[in-house]
Amino acid sequence: MFEEISAMRQEAAAKGIASVIWSYPRGEAISKDGETAIDIAAYAAQIAALLGAHIIKIKLSTDHLELPEAKKVYEAQKIDVATQAARVKHCMQASFNGRRIVVFSGGAAKGADAVYDDARAIRDGGGNGSIIGRNSFQRSREDALDMLQKLVDIYKGA
Repeated sequence: MFEEISAMRQEAAAKGIASVIWSYPRGEAISKDGETAIDIAAYAAQIAALLGAHIIKIKLSTDHLELPEAKKVYEAQKIDVATQAARVKHCMQASFNGRRIVVFSGGAAKGADAVYDDARAIRDGGGNGSIIGRNSFQRSREDALDMLQKLVDIYKGA
């Protein structure tokens, strides 16, 4: 898949089109918890950046560490993964230290306060935004517009 993505990215670049990579690691080598583990999310962001993505979409991570060798490094280096904002910051560092646009998926449908908490963590960690499709479009138009305005305000620093 890396070769295919690299070829498509080169073709897009030749036509002046930015590349967006949704970097969602899955497979039999990763547990269900591992799909959102911080070590896996940071590596997913780094690989997408290395493949030439201009915009990277990853999942918000948990503080779970999937790989035993990675866990040793995180603990030895005292890499902060205690809060969502710290995990976002770490993923941004893995994306060429923030020189790529990184947006975070909104995940499963959830309450408005949880969506706002995620947005604040993304903002505070230096992330570029969130994808909130089902968390806005599965609400009434009025509630969705209210949510979108609150999210804009959060990302503006309110």
